[in-house]
This record gives sequence, C-alpha cells and structure tokens, in this order.
Amino acid sequence: MISAYKADPRTKLTTVLFFSTISLIYEEIWVLVLILFLSAITALVMRSSLVSILVRLRKLLGVMAAIAIVQSIFIKTGSSIAKIGDITLLTDYGAAKALEFILRLGILIVSAAIIATSSSREIVQGLVQWHCPYEIAFMSSVAIRFLPLFKEEMTDMVTAIQLRGIDLKRVKLKEKIKVYKYILFPIVINSVLKAKELSSAMVVRGFRAYPQRTSYMVLKMNYIDYLIIASLSAVFIIIIVSYL
Repeated sequence: MISAYKADPRTKLTTVLFFSTISLIYEEIWVLVLILFLSAITALVMRSSLVSILVRLRKLLGVMAAIAIVQSIFIKTGSSIAKIGDITLLTDYGAAKALEFILRLGILIVSAAIIATSSSREIVQGLVQWHCPYEIAFMSSVAIRFLPLFKEEMTDMVTAIQLRGIDLKRVKLKEKIKVYKYILFPIVINSVLKAKELSSAMVVRGFRAYPQRTSYMVLKMNYIDYLIIASLSAVFIIIIVSYL
C-alpha cells in the first residue's frame, strides 16, 4: 500500500509549508542541515527527481560564496578568515550566515521539487477544497506556470545574443549589465502582452460569471494523508510553543 501511495496535493502543500516555515524559525546550522535532509528524503518518497534537486543545489555554491563575502565586508562581526591588507574579505560570521542562507534556499528548492510532482490543476483543486477562494488559487497557478515561460524566453534571448558573436563570459561587467538590460526589456514587454491575452481569454470564457464553480476533479485523501497532515501539524505546534 505504501509503495503504491501517491500523496494528495494538500499533503504536499502541508509538507512544504511545514519545512519552509520551520527553516525560518531556526538559525542553528545543524538544525537546518537536518531539515534539508528530511525535506530531501520526503521529496524522494513523493517521487521527485533526485538528479534535478542535486543540480539545483550545486548551482548555489557560487551564490553562497558571494553572500559570504558580502556579509563579511559590510558586517564587521566575527573573526577574520581572509584579508587583503586592512580589508577583511571573509569572517566566520559571514561564512555562517551565508551557510544559513544557502541551507534555507536549498530547503525552498527541495520544497518546490515536492510541489512539482503535482500538476498545477491538482494544486488549484487542492487549494479550492481547502476553501481557498478560486481567484487566489488560480492566480497562484498562473504565477507557477509563467515561471518556466520566463526561463525559456531568457534562454532564447541569451542564445540569440551568443549567435550574434557576443560571448557573455568574456564581456566586461559594465557591458554585460547593458546586454542584460536589453534582454530583460523585451521579456517584460512579452510578459505584459501575454498577461493581457490571458485576461481577454478569461473574460471570453466567462471567468467569475457565476459565484459557484463545479469541477470534474475531486481530490480524496486516504488515511496516510490524514496521518501525515496531523503529525506535521502536531510537530509544528510543539515547535512554536517551545520556541515562544
């Protein structure tokens, strides 16, 4: 039964809310590592792709180094680890804060992988059956579906720039900022045009024409879903009470 178990979208939403919320409560590195480990195990149980999770986490290493340097330069706290003359480039406090940030970001990425195992239609239906207003659920679904479109358009624009003989890796920082400015402007315009087209399509199809909506899809939770939601809710209450 457990091997064939497929989590309800509401169970996934509850799990994501649990991990992302407690990751904001705790600041201890070992606790954040434990939360990341548990969230990764949960993602695998809910049939997320381990390879995609590892690739996304690997891309955060550069972000972690940049945040550590910024923390160390602008916040003069902690012992110096790396210096150039009188300028401190890295402190133990900056490295710790950067690691905290990267662990929280990793938890959010793993949480996104958990949500990605359900379609946007299932997520919307789950929110609706949670008595969330359909307009808010639909807005969340549209936002999720637009993110891959932004990424695809950004990739196409960068590819077009490279086909014209511009190597972004060799361009100076000032020129690179100009290039990305030229890239972002048409992407924003296209996004506004797509939003207007979507709005027109919704009006033509009678969006919000009636106060009540019906759906062919009706989600049903089994006892495992109820057990997971009840357990996470109980643990969350205990954490909040102990923290306060």
